[in-house]
Amino acid sequence: MRFHHTGKAPEAIGPYSQSVEVDGWLYTSGQVGIDPATAELVPGGFEAQARQTLKNLAEVLASAGCTFANVVKTTVYLTNLKDFQALNTLYAEAMGGHRPARSTVQVAALPKSALVEIDLVARL
Repeated sequence: MRFHHTGKAPEAIGPYSQSVEVDGWLYTSGQVGIDPATAELVPGGFEAQARQTLKNLAEVLASAGCTFANVVKTTVYLTNLKDFQALNTLYAEAMGGHRPARSTVQVAALPKSALVEIDLVARL
């Protein structure tokens, strides 16, 4: 097992790692729209938070030597499913033509009152 870390994504806000590599697979912890420079959620609502979340995930992937093209599965947590279409637009921009499997669920709340959280699994 190997742990990956980057200062270009937010520090873990609990006793966990940004990502863990096991047998050629990378498992990321959930990322929210926290700006790593300030350790606070980015202002601007759902779209700004979703963009930052995807940017944070891209940095975590890069720390392990991969990109969104390596992703095989994502799980998205939304506090409001009304944001589903906006999520799809931003997610498609980040993934390009790549279409990993995905689950999207609505949850009651997320850490730091975030509006979206995403975790993923990638093949190294």
